[in-house]
Amino acid sequence: MYRVIVYFEDLQDKSRPYNAGDVYPRKGLRPSAERIEELATDKNIRGIPLIRKEDE
Repeated sequence: MYRVIVYFEDLQDKSRPYNAGDVYPRKGLRPSAERIEELATDKNIRGIPLIRKEDE
């Protein structure tokens, strides 16, 4: 499970908004490992990590 740390709109999910504190991904969405890496690092449009892994 991942937790959103900075607000973003997921451009690969019809611009779905994610607020800080939300769980990523939403129920029913299965992002690729590449997408998770992109959002969890600075390798995205914003250039900052947007999510972080949480212990379940």
